[in-house]
Amino acid sequence: MLPELPEEIYKRRHYGTPESMSLIIANYVVMAVSIEIWAMGCKINWFFWVATGLLALYNYYIIRKNREEFDRKTVIAYLCSIAGLLLMFFLFRIKAEACKV
Repeated sequence: MLPELPEEIYKRRHYGTPESMSLIIANYVVMAVSIEIWAMGCKINWFFWVATGLLALYNYYIIRKNREEFDRKTVIAYLCSIAGLLLMFFLFRIKAEACKV
């Protein structure tokens, strides 16, 4: 015979991955792909800036939608991730193919 489970188990909620973490992961994935596709040549393609601008609009929308989730600790983590994105951009551009002059 199976033991009876308490009623509270069925009332628990699982919220999954926080929206801020999903946003940070999405930022890194989109930036890594767009840097590899449009910014690894001699010149940075204009579509890289379009993709970056659309990503910025997406970030603005998600932060406004989930404003109550972004407390001080989360905002600091988000700003550190933006600094990491800048570092990733410069590190990827270092290995970009050399321009022939």
